[in-house]
Amino acid sequence: MTVNNSAEETKKSLNFIEVIVENDIKAGHNDGRIQTRFPPEPNGYLHIGHAKAICMDFGIARKYGGVCNLRFDDTNPVKEDVEYVDSIKEDIEWLGYKWGNIYYASDYFQQLWDFAVRLIKEGKAYIDEQSAEEIAKQKGSPTQAGTDSPFRNRPIEENLALFEKMNSGELDEGSMVLRAKIDMASPNMHFRDPIMYRIIKIAHHRTGTKWKAYPMYDFAHGQSDYFEGVTHSICTLEFSVHRPLYDWFINELATGEYRPHQYEFNRLNLTYTVMSKRKLLQLVQEKLVRGWDDPRMPTICGFRRRGYTPESIHNFIDKIGYTKYEALNDISLLESAVREDLNVRANRISAVLDPIKLIITNYPDGQTEELEAQNNPEDATAGSHNILFSKELYIERDDFMEDAPKKYFRLTPGNEVRLKNAYIIKCTGCKHDEQGNVTEVYAEYDANTKSGMPDSNRKVKGTIHWVSTVDAIDAEVRLYDRLFIVENPSEDERDFKELLNPDSLKVVQSCKIESFAKNVKSGDKFQFQRIGYFCVDPDSTAEHLVFNRTVSLKDSWSKAKGK
Repeated sequence: MTVNNSAEETKKSLNFIEVIVENDIKAGHNDGRIQTRFPPEPNGYLHIGHAKAICMDFGIARKYGGVCNLRFDDTNPVKEDVEYVDSIKEDIEWLGYKWGNIYYASDYFQQLWDFAVRLIKEGKAYIDEQSAEEIAKQKGSPTQAGTDSPFRNRPIEENLALFEKMNSGELDEGSMVLRAKIDMASPNMHFRDPIMYRIIKIAHHRTGTKWKAYPMYDFAHGQSDYFEGVTHSICTLEFSVHRPLYDWFINELATGEYRPHQYEFNRLNLTYTVMSKRKLLQLVQEKLVRGWDDPRMPTICGFRRRGYTPESIHNFIDKIGYTKYEALNDISLLESAVREDLNVRANRISAVLDPIKLIITNYPDGQTEELEAQNNPEDATAGSHNILFSKELYIERDDFMEDAPKKYFRLTPGNEVRLKNAYIIKCTGCKHDEQGNVTEVYAEYDANTKSGMPDSNRKVKGTIHWVSTVDAIDAEVRLYDRLFIVENPSEDERDFKELLNPDSLKVVQSCKIESFAKNVKSGDKFQFQRIGYFCVDPDSTAEHLVFNRTVSLKDSWSKAKGK
């Protein structure tokens, strides 16, 4: 097999998995064939940690001319659902990958059953009637050998008969398990007669009620790899201690020289985030978020709805890399990656989140003019669009201060600023309501300071954005922030729900946006000038636009935390 490295790829240093793969190809292992798999359990939506595994599994196959299959590890019907199967497929395709084949662990239920029967007949597996608590206690500890189950030497024929009963439906859940007979004194706790099968009397989403005895992950996973022809079974570091058992089962099953091999890399852990499927499910079920695709969730569909791009996630994963050491990655690195990507692809538009009216007192009544604005100054091919200028504009309330400090360079009486893509104006005063709140700001414009005019290059220290009151569009804007208030909620001893950020979502109903946005569609991405990057939410309609903040223009969080 030819190693397919582009010139760009060769510039990058190989990660340790790529080194292994290249060495295996050179050595001719498994005839130089490269086959990987991505094996999610369909019991929840994929999160950003799974994205790292997807990029590894599919990326290795793509880079070295192999194939990556998608295999659903559906061995526990209690938690699995077709909804999750469909979402997993969508997330993989969104990240830019396509599987070779789709498999299910349930495809192999009969083969796994037959293999288990063979092990029983060879005296290498037995039925244990102890409770889960008794089995756990009898296994001992890492420093103390376990003790044999009283059922360890049950006669083979009796084991076979009871194994059939486990699947007949006449036994209660938890009454029996099938265990491999390996070594109760092994220093590897996973070798101390691991459980292979348990009874679950719930219909399976694919096989219905045919099976009542279901294989455990450690028994099904490696064998599924073997049945499919996987060469490199790549998983995260917590499975390192499972690898000897993975190899033991495969060595018992294999009839030729072919063997899949397991390799482990570090998980993706992010600050201000939890990755536990159990906790994420709890957030959804208790309506602490709006669903699996809530833009505050670390799910892939959550990031997609928030406005992240596949390219930004790929770039982030490339930056943090793959190692054999666990680490907590700063979420600001991910936010930086999406800023970099959207900076070169997102059109610029003006949006005013907290509007106050600005009246240009010396601009002709009833007059409007079209000014040109670049769609994206980072992309010469992006073109431009026209924006409407008029006597009355909306500006950000924060861009005016009646009694401003010395280094305040925005609108204040007597001060000049440039209106983005328009004129220089000088603030002349403001109007208050009965409570003393500013309701209108007044200014005069210099007609010679528009682009191309004699004084267009006159320097002023401040530039602010604006939207004409004539054609402004009303929109709802959802300002998302980090879901948790502590850096590492997974290690905090408090209930993780107590650590939720009460300001993780602020909804702005009064936003004014320039009319260029009137024909947007769900998923469109923009930079709101001077504010941040936003995308159109699926809740949007022609009558009611909704935008999600993807990320602010700058990392204000780290600055606020003193980093």
